[in-house]
Amino acid sequence: QVQLVESGGGLAQAGGSMRLACAGSGFDFGNFAMNWIRQAPGKGYEWISAISSGGGTTRYLPSVKGRFTISRNNDQNTLFLQMNNLKPEDTAVYYCGKSPTLWDPYDRPLGQGTQVTVSS
Repeated sequence: QVQLVESGGGLAQAGGSMRLACAGSGFDFGNFAMNWIRQAPGKGYEWISAISSGGGTTRYLPSVKGRFTISRNNDQNTLFLQMNNLKPEDTAVYYCGKSPTLWDPYDRPLGQGTQVTVSS
């Protein structure tokens, strides 16, 4: 059974930093691309970043590029998102999801998510 468990969220001030983690189990983690997705209050899911199975290629939503960095540790089956220069509009529940390749849509269902709140 696929399990994705996100952690690391919390409250930060604008301009601050936060690091999210996602632990994957129940599938061959190193053979899947991984994604970060978020859902702001009252809005739909928004894809924000993806990383290839080996970690060598990444993609970002333009609004987070240069502020967020996605990475992974396949030995520990863990995905990370380093978020710097946080803005109030980054407030959302953050989820991780797997996909067959870097360019495929992420699979459902997602994990339970971790709340990130950025105050101005």
